[in-house]
Amino acid sequence: MDKKFDLNRLNVKAFAREGLSLQGQLSLAQFARLAELALSPVEPALQDAGQPAQVSWDIQAELVPVSGADAQIWMHLKAEVELPMQCQRCMGPVTLAVKADASFRFVSDEATAEAEDDASEEDLLVLTPELNVLELIEDELIMSAPIVPKHERCPTLVPMSAVDEAFEEALEARPNPFAALGQLKKKPN
Repeated sequence: MDKKFDLNRLNVKAFAREGLSLQGQLSLAQFARLAELALSPVEPALQDAGQPAQVSWDIQAELVPVSGADAQIWMHLKAEVELPMQCQRCMGPVTLAVKADASFRFVSDEATAEAEDDASEEDLLVLTPELNVLELIEDELIMSAPIVPKHERCPTLVPMSAVDEAFEEALEARPNPFAALGQLKKKPN
C-alpha cells in the first residue's frame, strides 16, 4: 500500500522509524525564493525547449542506534536544479547546475542543538511534529547557489578595462595645480 506524504508537513519521526525515502521533481516556480535567483521567466534562458526548470530531490530518513541512548533520527537530502542566472562578468544568461547534498540529525530542543552544534559535523535540526521538507530543499539549494554566477568562459569577449577618451583629454587640458606652486616658489620676496 503506497502512502501519500505531505512534504509541507512531514512527520520525520514516523518517516525515519519506517526507514522510508521519497524522490521527485517539482517546477522551479514552486520554490519562490529560489526562483528569485533565476532570470525572469520572460528570458529565453529559462525555457529549455519550452520546459520550465525542474528541481529534482531525494530524501531518506533512518533511525541510527546509539548505545545507552535512544536512536538518533537522521535525514539525508539531495537536490539539484539547472538554474538560469545572469553571468556577472559578461551580463549574459548562464545556466548553472546547483546541487545540495546534506545530512541532518534531529535533536529534541534548541538548547541541545546549540550545545552540540560546534562539535558535530552534520547539521542539527530541532525535531518538530511536522517538518516542511520543501522549505528545507529550497534553503539548501539557495545556500548552494553561487554568490557570483558566471560562465567558465564567457561566449563574448569581455573588456577588462575601461578607457574614456573624453576624460583623458579633459585631464590633459586641465592645468596642473602644482605648476602654480612652482611659480610662487620662483618669485623673489
